[in-house]
Amino acid sequence: QGRLVESGGGSVQAGDSLRLSCAASERILSAYVKAWFRQSPGKEREFVAAISGDDSRLTVYDDSVKGRFTISRDNAQNMVYLQMSRLKPEDTAVYYCAAGATITPTAFDEWPWYDYWGQGIQVTVSD
Repeated sequence: QGRLVESGGGSVQAGDSLRLSCAASERILSAYVKAWFRQSPGKEREFVAAISGDDSRLTVYDDSVKGRFTISRDNAQNMVYLQMSRLKPEDTAVYYCAAGATITPTAFDEWPWYDYWGQGIQVTVSD
């Protein structure tokens, strides 16, 4: 069974940076689309960023993080990363890594298309 394991979360101050990592097991091919979603208490799960698995490394970001967050991947290590900069209190959430086998770019931000999910990791940003 495929597994995704997130790491790198924690508590930081507004304006700080943080890097999340996600390790995928062998069953989750490096060519799968990889993404990050987040969820705050009382809110729906929301899309953060996604990256394609092919050589184009197409990336898509939610407007709320565009210019502050960067998603990247290392196919050799089957890892995906989320570099978060200029963090804001509203970025506080549980962040989830996700992977999907066949997702068109227009659907990168739609969570039902993703086949595998990590357990989530807390990111807390204080004023």
